[in-house]
Amino acid sequence: MNIIDVAQTRYSTKKFDANRPIPNDVLAQVKTLLRLSASSVNSQPWHFILAGTETGKRRVADAAKVGPYASNEAKIMNASHSVVFCVKTDMSDDYLEALLNQEDQDGRIESEEMKGKVRATRAFYADLHRKTWLDTQCWMEKQVYLNMGSFLLGVGALGLDAVPIEGVDTDMLNTEFDLTAQGYKALAVVAIGYKDPNDFNAKLPKSRWPESRIISEI
Repeated sequence: MNIIDVAQTRYSTKKFDANRPIPNDVLAQVKTLLRLSASSVNSQPWHFILAGTETGKRRVADAAKVGPYASNEAKIMNASHSVVFCVKTDMSDDYLEALLNQEDQDGRIESEEMKGKVRATRAFYADLHRKTWLDTQCWMEKQVYLNMGSFLLGVGALGLDAVPIEGVDTDMLNTEFDLTAQGYKALAVVAIGYKDPNDFNAKLPKSRWPESRIISEI
């Protein structure tokens, strides 16, 4: 499928088919999408909770059970799976060194000299946020949202339907999954699966600003 076709046809699913699970081979590709996302200096400041059992989805959906988020409970429960996107709460030197060692194991580092250059370059950009601009948390959250954007397009290319959900009580998710103690916090949920044939939003035309309004060619 052409990627533009995916962009034109994917949409925010409002009603999922609760009786149609994602096949295991497709689910394996979903996990790979989460791993392969781009991030600034390959920082990868994320963790994902993939809920596919009824018990697991209920643990996530409880964060949207009452109050202003209640309409999202059914989306999480009826979707085949839901992904909690989590962000690190600290970008430590130890983490950056572990990341560098992983790159070395994966064959990206050709020599100790190159390793030193990669370490220095990543530290420079990380320190812009950690020491100069003091916006490390915001910077890391931007990387998670980069992942979420590519994830939405990617699952569409896999023939899946999805909806990003910020309408959840993230404090409840932090507590439920003990995220704070692990150095993470929840940002949002993405429910994935297959749309219900009666999902009203699937039948509506896509609406976006015209190209002339949002693109300036120079």
